[in-house]
Amino acid sequence: MTFSALDSGLLGPLFASAAMREAFSDAARLAGMLRAEAALARAEAEVGLAPAGLADAIAMIAPETLDVDALAAGTALAGVPVIPFVAAVRRRLPPELEPAFHKGATTQDIADTALVLQMRSGFDLIAAESEAVIAGLARLAAEHRATPCVGRTYGQHAAPISFGYKAATWALGLAEVAGQLPGLRGRVLTASLGGPVGTLGALGGQAEAVATAYARHLGLGPETVAWHTRRARIAETGGWLARLLGALAKCAGDIAHLASTEVAEVSEPFVPGRGGSSAMPHKRNPVSATVILAAFGAAKGHAGTLLDTMAAAHERPAGAWHAEWHALPQLFGLASGALREARAVAEGLVVDPGRMRRNLDLTRGLLFADAAAAACARRCGGAAAHALVERACAEVHASGRDLHTVLAAMPEAQGIDLGAAFDLTHPVAAAAAATDRALAQIAARADSTASQ
Repeated sequence: MTFSALDSGLLGPLFASAAMREAFSDAARLAGMLRAEAALARAEAEVGLAPAGLADAIAMIAPETLDVDALAAGTALAGVPVIPFVAAVRRRLPPELEPAFHKGATTQDIADTALVLQMRSGFDLIAAESEAVIAGLARLAAEHRATPCVGRTYGQHAAPISFGYKAATWALGLAEVAGQLPGLRGRVLTASLGGPVGTLGALGGQAEAVATAYARHLGLGPETVAWHTRRARIAETGGWLARLLGALAKCAGDIAHLASTEVAEVSEPFVPGRGGSSAMPHKRNPVSATVILAAFGAAKGHAGTLLDTMAAAHERPAGAWHAEWHALPQLFGLASGALREARAVAEGLVVDPGRMRRNLDLTRGLLFADAAAAACARRCGGAAAHALVERACAEVHASGRDLHTVLAAMPEAQGIDLGAAFDLTHPVAAAAAATDRALAQIAARADSTASQ
């Protein structure tokens, strides 16, 4: 039985990447715990608190040789996996080394440090996929910077833009969130070492030196004051992952609408058998958009759980820390699946400029109402021009004629040059220029991130 779609052998491949599932696997957790214990032993050996051979003895224990079923049974009894893990490792160590094992540390130190090591792998995967998605969307935007299409507000046709501008908006939205990752990594990827109540009391005057060396051996930032109950960094990670999924969901929601039968301006890359229906052979459902939107729908609850864990009682809470174990890996998994789907779309979206052009004509020139009002305003003022064009638009709806014809026939518009107002050239040029500005911002953000 599985209780999470991400852990399911049936559903897991749909919602999370294999690489991220591996990064948050039991094997990766155990490997991280062994790395943490070996780093602690090395740090303590440097100041004479542990024998020199302890770290190497720990490092020789392969995580796959630990009995996961036995550890699981022990976890159900103890309430945390580190307690049976520590007991299992002790049994593997030579008698002369075993007494110094786990010296000064507590369960949460090892569990949190192992989690941070998993998060580091997860961040690496997310960064690589995010860059690929942004690059794909940027290429799409550049290719279609001057491809005319409908701009929509409140679900209605508003004014002409270019499809490149729409794609650039997707890319920039994702780039803004992805650009926050380097700073987040610096705040989150720190070692956890505090001992039973966070003071490292068992290490005496060597506490700060051991904590610093411990982090160094793990390649993590040092923390000389325990963050056992300072969980803002975990909540921030959850919020960032949810925002990342939100940026992807903006793109996915637009694509799902643009791919609908009535609009049909884009379609996801065609793969035989993908997006079909058990009842309707003609269907090509937007699977990638569906996965992304589902991930975002689930993410908000997990992010809220992590925010709640900030109210951690005293020096270690009952329940709040454990709740993180449900939420944080799920967010990494959801992000991985959504990014995988977004990359497929960004790199293979099928765009139909002809359909976009036909959709521009659906409202018989109403898309140009704003430009027409601006042209009339030069003659009769803004308020009067707005009222005039509004009357003309009502006539378009009633008669089925196009706005240019209706407006040109109205006495108040006689002598006004309306031709330029109904020309796509200006709005598309403005959209192309905005696309170029967005792409420049994306490139600048990429350069800034690379230098961090």
